Amino acid sequence: ITSSEPQRIGQRKPTSTRTHRRRATDPLCAPRAHDRRQQKHRDPGSSTPESTLRETSTTATMSDMQPAIIRLNPTQYCHILDNNTNVTRVVIGPKTIARQDHELKVHGPDEMVLIPPRHYCIVKNPVKRDADGKVTLDDKLQVHLLYGEEEIRTEGAPFPLYPGEVLKLGPTALSIVPPQSALRLGAIRDFVQPGSDGGHIKRAAGDEWLFVGPATYTPRVEVSILDTIRATIVKPGTALRIRARQHMKDSSGTERQAGEEWLMRNAGAYLPGCYEIIEETVFPLVLTERRAIHMRAVRTFTDEYGVHRRAGEEWLLTIAECETHIQDVHEEVVNADLGICALTRSQYCIVRNPWDESGKQQMGRLELRRGEMQFFLKPGEELVGGKTKDVIVLAPDEALLLKAKQPFTDTGDVQRTPGDRWTVVGPTEYVPPVEVEVVKRYCAIPLDETEGVYVRNIKTGSVETVIGRTYLLGPDEELWEKPLSENVERLLAFPQNDSKGVKLSEHTNFVPEPRDRTKVVTYRTPHNSAIQVYDYRQKTSRVVWGPGLVMLQPDEQFTILSLSGGKPKKQNQIHSLSLSLGPDFMTDVVVVETSDHARLQIQLSYNWNFDVDRSNPEDASKIFQVPDFVGDACKAIASRVRGAVASSTFDDFHKNSAEIIRCAVFGREEDGSMREKFVFPNNKLVITNIDIQSVEPVDQKTREALSFSVQQAIEITTKSQQESARHDAERKAQEAEGLLERQKLKDEIAAERARKDLLELQAESSAVQSSGHAKAEARARAEAKQIEMQALLEHAKLESEARKIRAECELEEQKSKHEAELAYQRQKDELEIARLKEISRIEAEKFSQTIDAIGADTIKSIAQAGPEMQAKLLGGLGLSSVLITDGNSPINLFNTAKGLMGQAGADALPGAE
Repeated sequence: ITSSEPQRIGQRKPTSTRTHRRRATDPLCAPRAHDRRQQKHRDPGSSTPESTLRETSTTATMSDMQPAIIRLNPTQYCHILDNNTNVTRVVIGPKTIARQDHELKVHGPDEMVLIPPRHYCIVKNPVKRDADGKVTLDDKLQVHLLYGEEEIRTEGAPFPLYPGEVLKLGPTALSIVPPQSALRLGAIRDFVQPGSDGGHIKRAAGDEWLFVGPATYTPRVEVSILDTIRATIVKPGTALRIRARQHMKDSSGTERQAGEEWLMRNAGAYLPGCYEIIEETVFPLVLTERRAIHMRAVRTFTDEYGVHRRAGEEWLLTIAECETHIQDVHEEVVNADLGICALTRSQYCIVRNPWDESGKQQMGRLELRRGEMQFFLKPGEELVGGKTKDVIVLAPDEALLLKAKQPFTDTGDVQRTPGDRWTVVGPTEYVPPVEVEVVKRYCAIPLDETEGVYVRNIKTGSVETVIGRTYLLGPDEELWEKPLSENVERLLAFPQNDSKGVKLSEHTNFVPEPRDRTKVVTYRTPHNSAIQVYDYRQKTSRVVWGPGLVMLQPDEQFTILSLSGGKPKKQNQIHSLSLSLGPDFMTDVVVVETSDHARLQIQLSYNWNFDVDRSNPEDASKIFQVPDFVGDACKAIASRVRGAVASSTFDDFHKNSAEIIRCAVFGREEDGSMREKFVFPNNKLVITNIDIQSVEPVDQKTREALSFSVQQAIEITTKSQQESARHDAERKAQEAEGLLERQKLKDEIAAERARKDLLELQAESSAVQSSGHAKAEARARAEAKQIEMQALLEHAKLESEARKIRAECELEEQKSKHEAELAYQRQKDELEIARLKEISRIEAEKFSQTIDAIGADTIKSIAQAGPEMQAKLLGGLGLSSVLITDGNSPINLFNTAKGLMGQAGADALPGAE
């Protein structure tokens, strides 16, 4: 018994369930199986006499346990082992076997294998048969087995399994191949297959072929089923992309190399060969009148339209060639949705790398195309700028600046060379040729009389100013940007810029708005001021008097004034473009020391103006010779004041401070009289008056002592007035309290009298009660009510009189208080009136002295200067009269003429520290 018998038995279980049950219940089966497993794993070389004896004893025991008679049905068989020869034979029913003592049933009874029609089975290790189909035996009468081989058996008579045979696959239905399908078969070993024409086909191991349906496939042990292939439906207008797995011939007989691809375009069912792989279904690309396809050849081939294409060649498919296109395997789609370019009458485009009429591409060339037209961009062509452009339409005030890139002949047989520049002026339509570059499109610049631009000639480099007319730049002209310093830019852009200047250090965060540098720089000179403009090219300067408009020429710049400011004065505090001519005032703080070493801080205010003749150019230039006239004047005056105070004592200076300072600054005439002004001849600055605003000790202790004494005097006066008012109020309050107490006593006396009358009435009531209880009681009740009401009335009257007395006392008290307050306010007002009268007298004297210092002629000149100047200005502008209003404020027509000519004797501008 071989070691594979348990496996054979286990594989035959599905064939015979009844036999399996009988074997499971047979008590002799388990020991025999156990002995066979032991024999399988036992090493033949390791057998000993003891083991042989033990096996013989076990076999004898199993033989004794099996039945002596074995009955087999017609479809059953069993295996009998002859222990003498160690040969197993097959016994087929129907038969009844008398088992000998040396025989052992090792398998069965079991049902024979029955294969139904159109079924097959696979037997492993089949028996060897002769030419007549009989089983061959050896000299020991044991069957020959083909170990490792397999045998496929089809329908027929039932057959038993010989010892060593294994049913690898039970009865299985044959494979039916439906129509439009096939089995892909592969040869496992070399064999010869009968052909359909009666011949033979040699198959080598690894060969593959198709078994095409409809048919029933009978398997062979030399052949394995690799795959089931079904036909693919090719719809009209589509194709299949097929790839060859190895060298082969396709269905049309064309040889294909491994990896080669092709298209199957025939409509219908297509069954691929055994060496063909269907990669995908290729759908058509639809072309329209507004859609084209850009193709590229992957390798050299001839397309379906019969055109020979070289590798890398690109072409365009439009609806003129076909309506639908199926992409071939030798080509690729660069752009499947190439839109059409449509140009209207007012459009044009420039195509780079165009194709000529012979079908050759002109690389590097440009072609101008103007509508109306439609076209597809061919491979390699592209639109310059990526889009179509509109025809340039120029208005009457517009122009185009053009530049030639290549030599060509322009309209009117004008020869253009590279680098030429010219302009095209509207109104017109213009389409620039490919040889022309549009530098820019610009409009004419409209300019008012007070506006202008800087124009530079790019050939000569000269810059000129165009003012007061509409100007169109020429081909060799461009706008020039005039540079200005940062301080000038900030002063021009500052919203409150005037002749008083701006403290730029206090406006560090102020950022001026961007200025158009090509426009002429203008500055409106304020009234009664002057501005200096310097020409760096001609090295000359000019002064413009206000009010006026300054327009800078290309080589001119403003002169910035850096003035001292603050108290005391510090340099470079105020910056200004214009210089105020005054009259104005400035304030400074000067620290002086008297001869007895008392340090004082004096705050002085100076009235000043420039005494300049505007018609004299020398005087006009002198006012700008001193860059910081404020600091220079304050230093000079402070020096004189320090010298004068240093020669005076504190007491003397305190009594005659004004006279000492004025004498130090203005000086005296030869006759001893004080001069009226202090003149700086370098810049025509005139100091007309000095005002001493405050004098304070520098020493802190002295200042605190003076402040404390003044404060004490004020507090003493205030407290005395408060005490007097308080005493009057207390006196009146005590008088009112006395009157109130006297009234209370009178009220109590009246109340006692009323109580006495009440008791008398009660006594009378008791007497009446004895005479007539009912009548007396009624009368008494009535009289009691009457008395009670009279008492209440009297009490109310008394309360009213008391309230009246209290109100009169309070009123008297308030009246006294108000009279005291009025007296205090009257005294305070009288002091204030006296102070104001003194100030008014001082101001009147000051004004009188100022008028006397200026003189009648000067006042007359000032009154006439404004109207005459405005009349000249209006005459120069060619205007007879001008009226400007915002439309909101009413106009006094009686003063219109006076308003047009300007107000004579205008007040001096307010002073700035």
